[in-house]
Amino acid sequence: MNIAIFSPSQNPYSETFIQAHKNYLKGNVFYFYGGGFNIQLEGIGELANQSYYNFLKLKSKVLGKHYGYAWEQVLLRALKDYKIDIILVEYGNHAFYLKNVLKQLRIPIIVHFHGVDASSQLVIDHCNKYEEIFQLSNKIIAVSKVMLEKLSQLGCPLEKLELNTYGPNSDFFNVNTNFDKQQFIGIGRFVDKKAPYYLILAFREVVKMYPDAKLLLAGKGILLETCFNLVNHLKLKNNVTFLGVITPKEFQNYLGESLAFVQHSITANSGDMEGTPLAVLEASAAGVPVISTKHAGIPDVIIDGKTGLLSDEHDVMQMVENMLFMLGDPEKARQMGELGRLNILNYFSLDRHIGALQKNINDLV
Repeated sequence: MNIAIFSPSQNPYSETFIQAHKNYLKGNVFYFYGGGFNIQLEGIGELANQSYYNFLKLKSKVLGKHYGYAWEQVLLRALKDYKIDIILVEYGNHAFYLKNVLKQLRIPIIVHFHGVDASSQLVIDHCNKYEEIFQLSNKIIAVSKVMLEKLSQLGCPLEKLELNTYGPNSDFFNVNTNFDKQQFIGIGRFVDKKAPYYLILAFREVVKMYPDAKLLLAGKGILLETCFNLVNHLKLKNNVTFLGVITPKEFQNYLGESLAFVQHSITANSGDMEGTPLAVLEASAAGVPVISTKHAGIPDVIIDGKTGLLSDEHDVMQMVENMLFMLGDPEKARQMGELGRLNILNYFSLDRHIGALQKNINDLV
């Protein structure tokens, strides 16, 4: 079986779920990334040389075709040459970008939504509320109950919709947790829907009672410098450390020595929401309790009061209380972490996620 996966970019650090699809689906996977004349096939590179593109551009002008005609024809030829049996498009808005190609195919199409593509009103409107994508696709994948409901409200036929939450890499189940440090770890992009500034504001109150407590924040994004300045202003430089982009192995090591994973996700003014944050799943799989918010798919995978503690969005003081609870009772934190590990192992493993996606692919082909 020849499976083509389409992604807007190659191997971004925050999209390990796409790499899991690429690495673990059974069949010959052809990974196409990028857009327009810059679409490339991993391991091969450009799909055509410049002279052929120039020929197609000239042809499109003569025939009065639209601007993207040339790269679309190159892509169609590549799919034919590699005898692709089925298409998996990562992100609904990327499927919309590729819609002229998808319309000309006579093979099954799966579109996997992830977060912003199903929540940002600007993105949804730009994609004409995905009307064409819902018609073209054989299966639409959502990663949270909230997202499933949103796509249904947009008009996706129920028989095409499927809930399939991500799963963490199995290595996270092997993390040895110590719970012997007054330390919290958070990882993710510094963007509006992650609201890292709320986390810092909450931690300022925590430090008043536990002056030796530490907060580690990994990742990058447009709010990183803002958060860095906020830490300086609040005189938390000795308590908060910015780690930058870290590897999964480094994340596992930090989880092993931390008391809890922390993240204050919110719905941004644009409507942008999480899907189900993979880092939340990874932390819980590692046996570390999760302190987060009742946002998007987080309550689907974290059982409030049993495997973690969830506050309402924007409720900084409740997050303060939840962090203080973990600091005041490390043994309870350990118990919650172990329940979390079992919960993810039983219901949200990567094997389950890939297996469900593989079954869709097999059935459609």
